[in-house]
Amino acid sequence: MFQSPLWRRRALLLLIAASGAGLVPGWAGAKPRIEKAADLPRFSYAISGKLEDIVRSPERFAPLAAQIRRDTNAVLDGYDIPDKATQRGLITTLALLDFLDGRYADAQRRAASLRALEDKPADKLLAGLRLEVMSRAAAADGLNTEAYRKAVEAGLTQALAGMPYPLIANDIKEAKAGVELIGEALVLGRPREVWQPIVDASGKLSSDFAPGLVGVRFALVATLPLKATLVDTYGRYLAAHQVTKADIWAARDVALPPGRPYTPVRIAVWDSGVDTALYGPQVLRDAQGRPALIAFDKYSRPASGELMPLPPALRARLPQMAARTKGFSDLQSNIDSPEASAVKQYLSTLPPDQYKPAIEELGLAGNYEHGTHVAGIALAGNPYARLVVGRIEFGWTLKPDPCPSVEQAEADAKASQAYVDFFKREGVRVVNMSWGGSVKGVESDLEQCGIGKTPEERKTLARRLFDIGAQALTHAFASAPDILFVTAAGNSDSDASFVEDIPAGIVLPNLLAVGAVDQAGDEASFTSYGPTVKVDANGYQVVSNLPGGERVALSGTSMASPQVANLAAKILALKPAMTPPEVIRLIVETADTSADGRRHLINPKQALTLAGYH
Repeated sequence: MFQSPLWRRRALLLLIAASGAGLVPGWAGAKPRIEKAADLPRFSYAISGKLEDIVRSPERFAPLAAQIRRDTNAVLDGYDIPDKATQRGLITTLALLDFLDGRYADAQRRAASLRALEDKPADKLLAGLRLEVMSRAAAADGLNTEAYRKAVEAGLTQALAGMPYPLIANDIKEAKAGVELIGEALVLGRPREVWQPIVDASGKLSSDFAPGLVGVRFALVATLPLKATLVDTYGRYLAAHQVTKADIWAARDVALPPGRPYTPVRIAVWDSGVDTALYGPQVLRDAQGRPALIAFDKYSRPASGELMPLPPALRARLPQMAARTKGFSDLQSNIDSPEASAVKQYLSTLPPDQYKPAIEELGLAGNYEHGTHVAGIALAGNPYARLVVGRIEFGWTLKPDPCPSVEQAEADAKASQAYVDFFKREGVRVVNMSWGGSVKGVESDLEQCGIGKTPEERKTLARRLFDIGAQALTHAFASAPDILFVTAAGNSDSDASFVEDIPAGIVLPNLLAVGAVDQAGDEASFTSYGPTVKVDANGYQVVSNLPGGERVALSGTSMASPQVANLAAKILALKPAMTPPEVIRLIVETADTSADGRRHLINPKQALTLAGYH
């Protein structure tokens, strides 16, 4: 229910998402402090008719926009919100509303203010920049005139020219990919297929979803008309800087040679399944030669098979699905390949009635491929690693399936303990988990499923259901003190503890959360962070296997976490008597801290040297 794979296809994040909705005066006295994302106030908006008609019509959109502006301001003015990501989301909503209302000076001011709320070095330069340039151009030349387009092009070109290319390169590549993919069907897909059913059933939309309509209207009014200009501007900038960023990881990596008197170490990949045929002698097998495997389906019912079952029609399209995965990867790296061109053409020209099947198939393909890719990273360079498979079946449909319920939460809780009990029986020493979920995610699923009459009712129920799962996971991890659990921090560019992400936000002596950096050690734009995220590893365009064996680069904290699981297993091959807290301490203490103190880059060579490797 609360689990989903954590991989990063940043080019698909086309709309600006905001949590909450904003301008009324604050009240006297101390402001209530928001300690967790789930503590934010909720709002509900009465809506009739088609959302598509509302976002296309300035007259129909205006009353809803005024309510969202009012509530967003109420949250900003009335609450003490220490979390910068939440502040950024609220201010972004207001900045987009300002732009849509023709209040370009306000939009420019708010967009520029976002950079002061950033901590990541690249974001300190880039946050809000495009909106700031667009607002300045619209104020001077009017929206979507030829002079406006030229001013946007000139403004972005000038701003980017003064920035250090290595620091912002990945962000510009991803921005270009996102604009290349955007089309009207993608912009309107979620309003049509995800939010409209909620409105049809209840006549309302909560503040979890309604601010997204602001991003949709902005995309229709401002982004799509600028598509060619933005692609050309980003493309020229990248073409003028044909510089490959330095790769720090090859010099730090250590591949253990075979034939040494090292101890075999069992690693569990608790994920969407693994094509074990790719990993030969590294796969742990039983007396009958079968891979060590435990599996549950998405309803937490016992299942079988190393990979999730696919309908015959989809199985026949596996080569096409793999090609699209490669296309997304190439787009993110600004590689002009046939696969990248095909993905751009496919999604940017998608007919409206094909949005749902297209997005669901992409989600299914991602789930199917995820665990195999993660396993390849976890096992690399370690002939002493022995793979154990813990297969989860993630949901992939636009409407949650299953819908949240007490019964489902309790089934999930029992399954969590069953996985860990299996790992204990199999003698697993390291478990990698590149998945997660949050209490707000449960709340959003409840709304999509039509459960709960009001936001407050859904908030209460979501907390109950989430706590069942979170407590079960915590208990399961604690019941296996000899196993080191390594988890991805998350890909939402937020504080994992503030949003109560699990497993990343759980605090235990045998649990380590991992953030993502790129090949040069620069912080990934998507990576989450926070007090539980103790180290960072390469999670940007990491090459590994898809089912069947094709090698593709993917990005995400999903790819960073198994780098640390890999290192932990190598340490245990040398020093099998070490406990999980001791392994964590060695990894953390040998990591290299960046000058700004934000990144703690694992150093496998240094860690293994201290563990006795030579």
